[in-house]
This record gives sequence, C-alpha cells and structure tokens, in this order.
Amino acid sequence: MTNLTRAFNVLGYKNVDRIPAVHFGYWEALLQEWADQGHISKELAKAWGDGNDADKELDKIIGWDFNWHTNFSPANHLYPAFEYKVLEKLPDNFLRVQNHDGLIERIREGAASIPAEDDYQLKDREAYEKLYKDKIQFSKDRIPYEALKRIDETERDCPLGLHLGSVLGNIRNILSVIGMSYLICDDYDLFKELIDSYADMQLKCAEEVLKTGTKFDFAHYWEDVCFKNGPLISPTMFHELTFEHYKKRNDLCKKYGINVISLDCDGVIDLLLPTWFESGVNTIFPIEIGTWGDQFEPARNKYGKNLLGVGAMDKTALRKDKTAVDAELKRIGKLVAMGGFIPCPDHRIMPGSKFDLVKYYVEKVKEIAPYPGQ
Repeated sequence: MTNLTRAFNVLGYKNVDRIPAVHFGYWEALLQEWADQGHISKELAKAWGDGNDADKELDKIIGWDFNWHTNFSPANHLYPAFEYKVLEKLPDNFLRVQNHDGLIERIREGAASIPAEDDYQLKDREAYEKLYKDKIQFSKDRIPYEALKRIDETERDCPLGLHLGSVLGNIRNILSVIGMSYLICDDYDLFKELIDSYADMQLKCAEEVLKTGTKFDFAHYWEDVCFKNGPLISPTMFHELTFEHYKKRNDLCKKYGINVISLDCDGVIDLLLPTWFESGVNTIFPIEIGTWGDQFEPARNKYGKNLLGVGAMDKTALRKDKTAVDAELKRIGKLVAMGGFIPCPDHRIMPGSKFDLVKYYVEKVKEIAPYPGQ
C-alpha cells in the first residue's frame, strides 16, 4: 500500500495495513544538534526543507513515511516582498529590523524564537495606498509554471498539497496584533478592504494553478489567529469578514476534485471552527497541544465524522523518555480508534528532542491499531 493510499484511506474511514508515520518538519536548531551528535551529516541538516530531497533522506534514516507539510505554493503573499533590512543595532545583540511583510521587529542575533513586534507601517489609508496596495495585486508572475510542469511529470508516493494562503493570518502578519486591533477600530472599512483585496488575489492564484491541470491531493491554509485563550478577533466579526472567502476557495478546490482541505491555526480554535467547517475546511492540522490539552476529540464529537484530523501528538514527549512517549502513544491511539485521524507531532520537532526517541516513536506509531475501515 502506498503512502498516498494509506493516508487517504485513513481519512476516508477505509481499511489500511497500518497507520502512516507522519511528521511536520523540524527546527533547524534540532538538526544542527543531531549533526553535532553524529546522527546525521551537517550537509543534510543544512539542506533540509519541507518536502525536499533532504527531507526525504531524513525520512529514510528515521523511518517516517512523509511530511504532511509538503505543499506547492504560488506567491500568494505580498509580491514583491519588502526588503529585509536592519534598521538599528541595539544593546545586548538585539536588532531592529524590517521584515518581508514590512513589519518592524526586534530580534536577538543567533536566537531562534518568534520576534517581538516593535512597530508597523500600515496605519492608515495613505500607507496602504503608498506601500501595500500594489503588492496585493494578482499577476501571472506569481505562478511558477515550470515548477507545476515538473509536478505533472513526477510520479509520487506521498500526498502533495496546494497551499491556499490565508484569509486573516497574513493580514495579522502585516499589521501586527496591535496594529490589527487598532485598524479594526480606527478604519474598519480599510481593514475589510485589505482582507477582501488580499483574498481575491489568493483566489486568483489558486484558480491559475488549478486550471493548468496539475493534480493535488489536498489543499491547505495557514492562519495562526488564536492564542491560549481563544481568537485574536471576535468570532462574529471573523465570520463576517472571512466566511465567503474561505467558501470560494474551498468550492474551487472541490470543483477540481480536492476533497481534503486542512488548516493550520495555533491556540484554542473552537470558536472559529464553525466558520472553517461550514465553509468547507474539513481537516484540522496540526492540532496544537498546549495548556488546554487535546481539541480534536471534543470537535469530532460536535461536528461528526466529516471533521478529520492530522496531528495532536504532544511533541514535548520526544524530549523526555520512552515512558512519556508510550503514554502519548496510548492517548493518540484512542483518537486513531475514532477514525479519520492521522497522528503527527503537533508542530515542528523542537531542539532537545532525542534522536533515538524520535525513531522509537516512529516505530511504535506504526503499530497503533487502525480504525476498522469499511
């Protein structure tokens, strides 16, 4: 049974020979650790990227079947991006920089963490018209046609997704959380126009890709608009601003035979799930396990078998010991038994994760009893 068949049989409640061993990539710092420890070569650690040849070589070494986050993406972001540049050097190895979204961040040289938002440039319509509007327009330059041709010419054993972008997550990146909060109050019409214009461009990108005839196995969104206490925006407002945009993209995917549509959002997502599920998103990924615990089982109980899942494995167990991993395998085994669910570490595997323990998890996850399919 191929990985492609195995994965979609699980998500389709059909029989499989075993559960696929799926991951969501690695922190670069972890791969450097493993190279220093002699588990992998430094060349492999440096070359790694989601779905590339180095990723597949690591899969063979560790035992993974594939990386779920293997996607093709057009340039469905700001295009051209802002120039990344250092604006100011600060004490204690801190830098003030402009990132590719035009956001001003404070970072520490050599540190691998989420940067601190320091300032933002899209504060009013004048800034929108001058700095951002042209970067949100659709053009065929956004579509890498040669890469699409290579996909068509390659037989694949593992699922490949079409990245649909985001509806609000990219906007949050451009504005910052603080900037988004202010713009909603200061100029709601501009906030809505920004969302609508960005979404229209991303829809056109997806249309242009799909009409080439290239086949994809699933589609995927990235959002990250929630935190540990829930959404960063009112669920009612979120629905009003985003539902139709999700539905247009999801309907387009289904028109081209893409029936699994996954979405990545960190934090507590339950209040936004109705918008996603009702618009056609049917797969939660990677189902972050935070202080709030598992969100998949309650969501499945609420929405039924049409809601699928990939993820929900607490990756912090991979930094501990076999006892912790065994406990996590037992917990996710109960989710597998519900059907329509593929275990996967809930984000990129972090520094401090033990190479032999990751291999142990991969070996054991393949032994979880699958859902008795139809």
